[in-house]
Amino acid sequence: MLLTAINHMSAPNLAWRDLLNAAAQLGCAGVEFRNDLATPLFSGEAPEVVADAAREKGVRIVGLSQVYPFNSWSDAIAAEVQTLIATARACGAETISLIPRNDGTQQGNGERQANLRLALREIRPMLIEAGMTALVEPLGFVRSSLRSKAETIEAIEAVASRDQFMIVHDTFHHFLAGGGEIFPDWTGIIHVSGVVDQSLKPDEMEDEHRILVDEHDRLGNVDQIAALMAGGFAGPVSMEAFSPEVHALADPVSALRASFEFIRNEIAVETA
Repeated sequence: MLLTAINHMSAPNLAWRDLLNAAAQLGCAGVEFRNDLATPLFSGEAPEVVADAAREKGVRIVGLSQVYPFNSWSDAIAAEVQTLIATARACGAETISLIPRNDGTQQGNGERQANLRLALREIRPMLIEAGMTALVEPLGFVRSSLRSKAETIEAIEAVASRDQFMIVHDTFHHFLAGGGEIFPDWTGIIHVSGVVDQSLKPDEMEDEHRILVDEHDRLGNVDQIAALMAGGFAGPVSMEAFSPEVHALADPVSALRASFEFIRNEIAVETA
């Protein structure tokens, strides 16, 4: 069974209540809220109010994003992690999201692994105390300090366990990183988006090109989702479209419905 979710990035012009309403209308399992949109998180309302509204709608808050760059550890990053954990607990979010440095620095072999392990070691006791799971998201951009899911999992196994940390399988970033092994048992959520521009080389693809998934998708979203589900993944598949073209849609709910229906129908064919 395909469990769908909406990342707030796909419809950033919807207020948080409207995002919950949209998820309920579309039969989604949940939503992901973000602290990096133009409007303040929850429009400044108390996270407990959001928790109550989500329960009333029967919609899970499957994630709260984000701390960036979590793998450049400092007192300031530690404070951000603590704040995000506290907010996640208050609003009923099931996970928090950790995003690696993505500016072409701290990429050296040895350096990046040491930075990652340090951050995981420091974050682990915070998660244990809160009973919270963090999702680490490798980014496939060439400039990213953490591109490899295998390297991420190796670091987690060295300092913690999947009780505290899991990974995000982002179909866009998996494609940019050259594909490779998938890790259904380690995957907490799948982020999906589509790229359709035929003129772009993989190393030219950016967040602005990420639209809703349709039949013109170049990233192999359906194949990636089907492979993860065949491997036992049963978590949420969350639409995360960054394109200004998507953000400008007059009726994002109908567009999301069409994209989810496309994915669901294609998955049914793949798994028949």
